[in-house]
Amino acid sequence: MLLFFALGLLVHFVFFASIFDIYFTSPLVHGMTPQFTPLPPPARRLVLFVADGLRADALYELDENGNSRAPFIRNIIMHEGSWGVSHTRVPTESRPGHVALIAGFYEDVSAVAKGWKENPVEFDSLFNESKYTWSWGSPDILPMFAKGIDTNGHAHRPSSRDYKDNIKKVDDGVKEIVSMFNHFYGNDGKTTFIFTSDHGMTDWGSHGAGHPSETLTPLVTWGAGIKYPQRVSAQQFDDTFLKEWRLENWKRLDVNQGILPVDYLNNTDIFQAESMFTNAVQILEQFKVKMTQKKEATLPFLFTPFKSLSDSKQFDILRKARSYIKDRKFDEAVSLCKELIHLALKGLSYYHTYDRFFLGINIAIGFVGWISYASLLIIKSHSNLIRGVSKEVKKPSHFLPCSFVAIGILVALFLLIQACPWTYYVYCLLPVPIWYAVLREFQVIQDLVTSLLTYPLSHFVGYLLVFTLGIEVLVLSFFYRYMLTVGLTAFAGWPFLTRLWTRAKVTSLSWTFFSLLLAVFPLMPVVGRKPDISLVMGAGLLVLLLSLYVVTSLTKRKDSFIKEELLVHLLQVLSTVLSMYVVYSTQSSLLKKQGLPLTNQIISWATLASSLIVPLLSSPALFQRLFSILLSLMSTYLLLSTGYEALFPLVLSCLMFVWINIEQETLQQSGVSCKQKLTSIQFSYNTDITQFRQLCLDDIRRAFFLVFFLVTAFFGTGNIASINSFDLASVYCFLTVFSPFMMGSLMMWKILIPFVLVMCAFEAVQLTTQLSSKSLFLIVLVISDIMALHFFFLVKDYGSWLDIGTSISHYVIVMSMTIFLVFLNGLAQLLTTKKLRLCGKPKSHLM
Repeated sequence: MLLFFALGLLVHFVFFASIFDIYFTSPLVHGMTPQFTPLPPPARRLVLFVADGLRADALYELDENGNSRAPFIRNIIMHEGSWGVSHTRVPTESRPGHVALIAGFYEDVSAVAKGWKENPVEFDSLFNESKYTWSWGSPDILPMFAKGIDTNGHAHRPSSRDYKDNIKKVDDGVKEIVSMFNHFYGNDGKTTFIFTSDHGMTDWGSHGAGHPSETLTPLVTWGAGIKYPQRVSAQQFDDTFLKEWRLENWKRLDVNQGILPVDYLNNTDIFQAESMFTNAVQILEQFKVKMTQKKEATLPFLFTPFKSLSDSKQFDILRKARSYIKDRKFDEAVSLCKELIHLALKGLSYYHTYDRFFLGINIAIGFVGWISYASLLIIKSHSNLIRGVSKEVKKPSHFLPCSFVAIGILVALFLLIQACPWTYYVYCLLPVPIWYAVLREFQVIQDLVTSLLTYPLSHFVGYLLVFTLGIEVLVLSFFYRYMLTVGLTAFAGWPFLTRLWTRAKVTSLSWTFFSLLLAVFPLMPVVGRKPDISLVMGAGLLVLLLSLYVVTSLTKRKDSFIKEELLVHLLQVLSTVLSMYVVYSTQSSLLKKQGLPLTNQIISWATLASSLIVPLLSSPALFQRLFSILLSLMSTYLLLSTGYEALFPLVLSCLMFVWINIEQETLQQSGVSCKQKLTSIQFSYNTDITQFRQLCLDDIRRAFFLVFFLVTAFFGTGNIASINSFDLASVYCFLTVFSPFMMGSLMMWKILIPFVLVMCAFEAVQLTTQLSSKSLFLIVLVISDIMALHFFFLVKDYGSWLDIGTSISHYVIVMSMTIFLVFLNGLAQLLTTKKLRLCGKPKSHLM
């Protein structure tokens, strides 16, 4: 079994890594001949201002008194230059934004694995093509980087007075630098100025995703070669910004990637036409290089060229465009060049995704094979489904292994001839041994079919439909959080559809109550949008009341509750009180602009450090250990909360406690074993494997419950598939100085806390139902892999970049869930079974 888990991790790692070859390869092309416009440029120098994190509306809108926050730039718009909105793309981070500004293309997606800090491949840029370049600003980003706005936006949010006041400081700085340049060069009229931003920022102070507040940035240009303001009577745009900004009478010119915005240029028609022609030829060169690379790496009879831009059509368009310029039909030339650019960009995308379908099919075949093999292993080793079916031991045949060896050799030769990368060999050859392992179990498949034929068809179809519906609800919950509410509501009615209601009324009602209570959370807005410390305080008070009740009830049982354990629980209660104090006092201190008090910071880090150690001091008795884990993790979670999410792990844990009880009731109902009192059950690292039983149909439901609760733990209070779901205010009890890695780690631990609570409860479910963790883990593995296969097919390579990125992140999350399930299972085992002692010799407990 250990070998199976090791191979499983390897297979899932390959499936996980495959998306970086399929979706995260660099679109950049090298080896083109640089193209130049044959006419002299209107400017001798360019000054580029980049205001980090500045939203378009924040710059253009007027304040409550009707005055501009950036009077100098407002004056430029009305009297000296041209303006518009620059449409940036996800990820709306600083490095990708600057790459788009200085190199003219959207982020190289292969940088996703580098944290947007390093260049995964070399690329040409405005700096490379300049004789001299000077830059000032952030040390990790070379282009000029206006100081302050992004930092203030993270800390105080764009609606804050600090953020808006900082715009005035930036405006003053731009005015000073422009004056200095003009004075130094004697007002020679040969300087072009551009003011823009790398990305915007949401109302809650984050960026990285594709909300309009993050993608719409200002663009103001003036100086040599730039058109003066153009007064217009009406403009057509899909938004209402012009009226809000009171700029409806000044022509707005929006820009996108890679295409020269000739409408900004104040030059001769021939210069604009020649510049657009050069732009088109340069992009066409990229297309030609990309096509040549793909043609050389593909067998001639398999190569399918991009038909919309054949060699003859390229020549025809270029000939016509040059002819139009010669005949002084400049508008026609510009229009034709734009058409060529459009076709060339489509062709670049076509060749960039040329192998995507081929690789996707291979990964899907491997996925189906792996799911089939895991399912057969469950049936063969952990169930009674094929017991009683005759098992003839047939002499092993050499035909099957020889056939798969031949298939593997043919696949390898096919890839070798095409000079494919080594990763292609991994993706294409992996399904071969997987399907060999599946077909080796032909006898099990045959016995399974024989066994299923004896099962009532209506029951089989009914169970299959319920399972399929459950999987679809899980998949849809990644897109629509309210589907979790639908699922939890269905869970609430489950006891009434079985005999549980007649056997355990109190447990059934408790299950229904907490299921419906938990179902409220996915209907709430994503955390961080509207912080409310009073809810955090309320959650802390509920924890204290629950602690008081539990400690009081446990104290009455003198045989099982000793002074050492009472001390541990009191220590955790004190930790909860301190967490509440830190949250409240930190909030007050930050509102007064006094920063994070050192004492609060020390208490926060100490609480975090002790949260995984203190539970190990408590009794290994089932409910006492689980309650101790809840108290410790809740102390940390309170410190990381800003609103209603502080209540989430508390309600989730209550449902988990009821789940443990109700699962034992269902076990007794099915007659598997006699009911054992939960108060007498202890977590033990060395479990007696003779107590384990074979899987039954109800265990699929238990595994499904686990996966559903894990998904609820992930998405119950927000959508972690989107970067901007995080709120930096969550970590202000630990640090307020902007540190992406440390802040990200703290927020990731906040996400994992509900996950750990669910896994600990699942450990208890396995213990009380006498079920092997290996067998249940295999069912969970199959369920999560079926979900992952769904998301693999749902990955988009069309539509907006936000849609594409979200669909990929869903697949990554499900794959990560599977990969880290083993690790979290180990962490849950450590938290539930390990016992530390404060002092003295071990004491015996009479349970």
